[in-house]
Amino acid sequence: MKANLSFSGKKHLFGNILPAICLVLIGILFACSCKKNISAAKPIEKVNYPLSKFSMGTDLSYADIMQDAGKVYRDSGKVKDVFSIMKAHGCNTVRLRLWHTPSAYGNAGDQRYNSLPQVEKLIAKAKAAGMAVSLDFHYSDTWADPSKQYTPKAWENLNLSVLKDSVYNYTSYVLDYLKGKNLVPEMIQVCNEANSGILWPVGKVINNDFSPFSELLNSAIKAVRDFSQTSTIKPKIILHVATLEVSDHWLASLKNAGTTDFDVIGLSHYTNWGQIQAMNAITANIRYLKDKYKKEVMIVETAYWWNPLDARGAPHLEKALTGRGYSLTPYGQADYLRDLTQAVIKGGGTGVHYWAPDYMNANGGELSARSLFDYNGNLLYGVNFMNYPYRFE
Repeated sequence: MKANLSFSGKKHLFGNILPAICLVLIGILFACSCKKNISAAKPIEKVNYPLSKFSMGTDLSYADIMQDAGKVYRDSGKVKDVFSIMKAHGCNTVRLRLWHTPSAYGNAGDQRYNSLPQVEKLIAKAKAAGMAVSLDFHYSDTWADPSKQYTPKAWENLNLSVLKDSVYNYTSYVLDYLKGKNLVPEMIQVCNEANSGILWPVGKVINNDFSPFSELLNSAIKAVRDFSQTSTIKPKIILHVATLEVSDHWLASLKNAGTTDFDVIGLSHYTNWGQIQAMNAITANIRYLKDKYKKEVMIVETAYWWNPLDARGAPHLEKALTGRGYSLTPYGQADYLRDLTQAVIKGGGTGVHYWAPDYMNANGGELSARSLFDYNGNLLYGVNFMNYPYRFE
């Protein structure tokens, strides 16, 4: 691989040195920059962690979309199914998103997917490969995140009371349906990056009033708890908020509004969002939330880039943490994921889930540049963050 001076940030040292000496020093610099790289070191012991120890996860919600697009994945040069690849590299949890009626927004692109029948197929693949499932209810017909939480078209114009019943009945229906297929998830997210509530406008947080949002969450939570009374698998309930910075205020506001019956605090953490980036600060945040709220804490979405260029060769706009030693290379991606996971473990967290590790798109975009596969479908070093021998205190 071509030497990349961004590994060290010391490019200025070479400005006035003879070309021949430059080449020697660059070679030395590149070798030193790889001292952390788990792929460059001697083989290390690989550990397959049980779910009870730590949830090593990947979000494979794009799996059927990629399959229908003809994408092929290779591990050590051999074509394999993406579920079996993830399992072989330490994944014990597959996260999947669920939309209410995605076809309500048309039948193009992502909207043909993420329905219950499609998700059922992916759950079956995960279970067949021996992995647990975290099912992410968006309570929308399309993407739900901090900037949008669209109410499903089937529920539009409902008041809070009727909407609560709809949430309860729908959640119960999905779980009963999956139980009938022997596909009950081990974890249930009852919201997705719901920083400002769900099911807008009724469940939107306005003027810091979390009450309607809390009531809707409690309906979903009650549905899961009631289901668990007759289910062998009793799913853990995850509340999901984006960015570590707002997590404490968000959780405290929900607690004050009456939402307390859940099991896991789920966090999104991306280096291009939020200000908490240093590993020791991440550890401190995880520990603080765990101690204050007496819940498990997981990073349920994260990713890091292995290439500064997208699949078309054009630069994407995302910025690396080069100042902290994480370059936009396969090595930088691997180092970042290993260090992030260790930081979560050190803080007492119980899981890290990688988002869209299987995404490939020849039309470019930064999502392909942060997959765990290169643009030809070859597995990258970063996948080994899931079976690295971490220190558990």
